[in-house]
Order: sequence, then C-alpha cells, then structure tokens
Amino acid sequence: MSYNFDQIIDRQQTNNEKWDHRSEVFGTSDLLPLWVADMDFAVPPCVTAALTERIKHPVYGYSFPPPAFYQAVVDWIARRHQWTIQKDWLVVTSGVVPALALSVLAFTEPGESVIIQPPVYGPFFRVVEQNQRQLVLNPLKEENGRYTMDFDHLESVVNPSVKMMILCSPHNPAGRVWTREELEKLGAFCTRHRILLVSDEIHADLVYPNFKHTPIAALSPEQAYNTITCLAPSKTFNLPGLTTAVTIIPDPERRRRFKQVQSALGMQVYNTLGLTAFTAAYRGGTDWLAALIDYLQGNLDFLLDFFATRIPAIKPVPPEGTYLVWLDCRRLPLTPDELKAFFIHEAKVGLNDGRTFGPGGEGFQRINIACPRPLLAEALHRIEDAVGRLPLE
Repeated sequence: MSYNFDQIIDRQQTNNEKWDHRSEVFGTSDLLPLWVADMDFAVPPCVTAALTERIKHPVYGYSFPPPAFYQAVVDWIARRHQWTIQKDWLVVTSGVVPALALSVLAFTEPGESVIIQPPVYGPFFRVVEQNQRQLVLNPLKEENGRYTMDFDHLESVVNPSVKMMILCSPHNPAGRVWTREELEKLGAFCTRHRILLVSDEIHADLVYPNFKHTPIAALSPEQAYNTITCLAPSKTFNLPGLTTAVTIIPDPERRRRFKQVQSALGMQVYNTLGLTAFTAAYRGGTDWLAALIDYLQGNLDFLLDFFATRIPAIKPVPPEGTYLVWLDCRRLPLTPDELKAFFIHEAKVGLNDGRTFGPGGEGFQRINIACPRPLLAEALHRIEDAVGRLPLE
C-alpha cells in the first residue's frame, strides 16, 4: 500500500496545539508552525478503521486495557527491538510525561536529587523541580556537531542525595540514538551508585537507516530490574491526543509502588479511543511506519542539503533518530532573545527556542520536519530570505 505523506491536511480550527495556539505561543498566527512534536500526517489506515468501528458503538464509558492491548505491546517490542517482556511488567498511563512524574513521586523523596542531561526535553526539568526534587545537570558534550555523554562529569556530580536519573533515548533535541556501548556504560554507572534509571523511549521507533535503538533495560536482567521504561506509539503513529502510554517495570516491588502512587493521584483512568488506536497501530502499522521513515529521511536529506548550500550560517545537527532537528544558529549576529524574535517576525516560522531545553540550548532552535515536503520547503525558503537580510560577514 502507498501512503501520501505529501498531502497537506488543513489542521486549523481543530483545537490542536501546533496550529491553533500560534497566537498564544508566538504572539502571532502569521507563521508556519514547525515546533511541537506531533506530525502533520494522517494516521495509519488501520488506526482510522479501528476507531471508526469503535465509535459505531454509542456508549463511551469507563474502559480497561483488554488482553489484546497488552499482547500488542509485547509483540511490537519483540519484533522491533528484540526485547522479550512480560505482560505483567506493563502499567498503562496517560502519557510518558505523566509516567516520568509518577516515577519521581514514587521513587524519590522531596529534597532528593535527579540527574538529567541537557539540552533535553523541557518537561524533564518540570517533573523534577515542580515536585520539590533537586536537579543535577550532566550536560551533553558537543563535539564537531555531535553530542555524546560526558561520563567523567557524570561521576563528578554524584552525591548521596542522587536517587534517580532520567535518560532521553533516543535523545530530544540532539537526535542521538545511543549505542549499546554508551548504554552499557551508563547502566553500569547507575548500578554502581544505586541510582534508579528512568528511560524515556517515546522516539524508539523513529530511527533512521544505519542506526538501531536499544532499550537500555534489554541489556541484561539486572539492568531491567534497575530501569523504568516509558514509551508510547504517540510519536510513532501521531496519536498524542489520545493520551495512552505504557510504563515497563520488571521489578514487582517498584511496579506495586508505582501503581500505588498512580492510584493515590486518581490517574488510573483509561482513554477508550486511545486503547483502541494504540492496539491497532502496534498490530497493523508496520508498513506505514516503514513508509514514514523513508519519507522523513527524504525530508531530512532535503533540509541538510538546503542549509549546506543555501543557508550555511545555520548548521543543523544531523539526527540519528526522531523527526526533530537541532539547528545551530550561533553564527548569526543575534542574541538569544533576538534569535527567537528573528524566526517569529522575520522568517515567520514557529520553531522551539533552544533555551527551553536548558543549559546548552542558547543559540539553537528546534525544527520539526514531520510535515509534507512542500510545507518544509516553504519554511526553509522563508528562513533563507530572512537570513539574507542579516548583516553577515
């Protein structure tokens, strides 16, 4: 089956954050939004068919995940990532970010510390600090336009208050798909210091050819018992509005504690249509995903060539995974505040300001390339025209 990812679907007036919140986020609606991490593509036909069949029944009462849901997760992870998991390890949540917050509440105490690796997805900061835990920063190292973990620095920031580390794998916004060797070294570090590892793997299925995602919990039984893995098909199949994710917790005592906190917060309610879409995507979305990755690779190649040949003052960091590209704009003669205003008011494109990803994000912007190529081309031409009006040397 062929899929038309070039189709431009008008998403305006559908109460979606990317397009309908432009005025609130950017102060104007007169721009192309390539920021929040959802896609401007139609979901797989198997998802549409499953949802259509479900909504024929006119009652949408309280639901629970059926056996087919759990089996779909087990089968998908085995096929895609060669990791054999047990159905009993799975806890359904309303999203990966809620699962991160639940993990912080369940496995740390107020005042204890959590390590994160900036520049990194903004909610990592919030789920720690807004729950009265302390942040410990282990910044990634940037070397020749590629990011790596700084293990020497990581050892230096350990102290008795550190109880947890949150890993972004694949990494957002740097686009790294961590190698097995990097993950083994990180896992050994956490085990050695008795630090629980919480791994956000929501982008696990969005990996470009020649790279391979390894779930860190799949490295060994010992690593599995020291890892909480958070994932969902929401990025893979464009389902974030259906608020359904899974958390994989092999350790039965930690799983019990996680569920206890989830129950205490009243968060054990399931999205009827989310369960339906989740199951359908994992059971029938393989061909669509292969076509998607091929299209995203084309978008990425187009973007990298465009910047290299027409806007060399901006250097994209080539991603190994995700549909997000980290743009190094530090060669432009603009302060961080001026850079943000430049993209909004001069280029008229809505990107993510790099500062929202924490230290190391100054002078960067994040662009979402999961859109029809004509829209991406229009955005890049707007950036080219705007940069051409700057007084570059």
